[in-house]
Amino acid sequence: MRQFNFYLITDTHYFKNSLGAYGKEYNEFMRFEQKCFAETQSINESVFNYLKNACEADTLLIAGDLSFNGEKESHLAFIEELKKLKKSGKDIYVITADHDFKEHPFAFDKTGRLEPEGTSREELFDLYYDYGFSQAIAVDKKHLSYVAQLCEGLRLLALNNDGSETGKREFDEEQMAWIEEQVKKAKEDGQMMIAMNHYPLIPAQPIMSVVNTSYQRNSIDAINLLADGGVHICFTGHMHNQSINEYITEKGNKFYDVCTGSIIADPSVIRLVKIIDEKTVDISSIETPDFDYPTQGKECKQYLSDMFDNMILNVFSDMENNPQRAMRKLGIADKKNAETIVKQFGKLLNKLTVGGFARMMMIKCDKSIKHRLLKDYAAELVRIVFEGNQGFVEGTPEGDVFIAFVRRIKPILKKLHLKGFDRKEVDLYDALINSAGNYGIDDYNATLTF
Repeated sequence: MRQFNFYLITDTHYFKNSLGAYGKEYNEFMRFEQKCFAETQSINESVFNYLKNACEADTLLIAGDLSFNGEKESHLAFIEELKKLKKSGKDIYVITADHDFKEHPFAFDKTGRLEPEGTSREELFDLYYDYGFSQAIAVDKKHLSYVAQLCEGLRLLALNNDGSETGKREFDEEQMAWIEEQVKKAKEDGQMMIAMNHYPLIPAQPIMSVVNTSYQRNSIDAINLLADGGVHICFTGHMHNQSINEYITEKGNKFYDVCTGSIIADPSVIRLVKIIDEKTVDISSIETPDFDYPTQGKECKQYLSDMFDNMILNVFSDMENNPQRAMRKLGIADKKNAETIVKQFGKLLNKLTVGGFARMMMIKCDKSIKHRLLKDYAAELVRIVFEGNQGFVEGTPEGDVFIAFVRRIKPILKKLHLKGFDRKEVDLYDALINSAGNYGIDDYNATLTF
């Protein structure tokens, strides 16, 4: 097969701004949001304008969560953007996910929370028919999945696992059988096959293996089916996380999960994927362009990363100043007797430095960061887990403190017997170290071989 290039974005979460994204309740809602809301229309338009003129590929893949929460008008406006991009010469293949048919979408204005018209799951096939289904050589309409021939010798297995039937994000037996049939047929026809699935099959970072909402249920079964059948790479989204992870099946077959950050949250990324040949895929990443929205003079990257940090810092602030709100966010609002403890703990967290924390834990801390507030350190730590290429590695001031801390609590971690996505017990010490620091594949630019 000849080399084939395509762009990939995910989690566009398009929201038609005229539906309402302002007011007191909107501001309260956004205190704890990683992703943009009012800005999403501008961000999408900026990204699509870039892609119209981008010349390294004529194909775009979008890996699910197309709308913010399934608002009908958001879908219709987003499709207009797709039409413009298609008219510019781009072939477009999308999948939908659970944010595309929420039962109660919402918006905000000065009167409070609104509920615009939603979209049923049954409508999605017709709405997005021209962006994958119409070009398909095989369709599983029930599961909103399809197979498309991207070029001679290369097929796309576009999968939806929104859990509409069972409420669980997994492939049911019927869909697994369909996937197996399509994988087998591609092999018989001498076709290379790549997959696109909204939910990660491999957790983006090792510690996320113990958070079962961060990856698809029973993903190990899907990985074995795909990799052992000749499908060695899947492009995913959902977690708004930038990562590339590898898994080798018991039969010795490689499988890569390439998860891409949402364009409307930090990290906001466009992937350029080059299928060099049947055994080589080159991946590079492009920062999304600045967008037309009041950003306090900040460039796109800074605006979105500050928004992410504020999501974390607002929790710390509320623990001290509004413990009930913080408790609601932390899911412990019913623990009324914990309010005083939360407030006192919040006071401590908001003034404690990294050096002070290190003294409490009896670990070393480099003088270059000892006066830094612990809450700022913690916010950056959480953010880089999502941004990928995590920099808290051994030999850096930040990394050495974190590693020393994890080493200090290692006896406690050993007593926690938690299983991960592959149904094996997770080494929590190793998982934490390798989640704060990236010692593996570059999450932005890498050449993958099968």
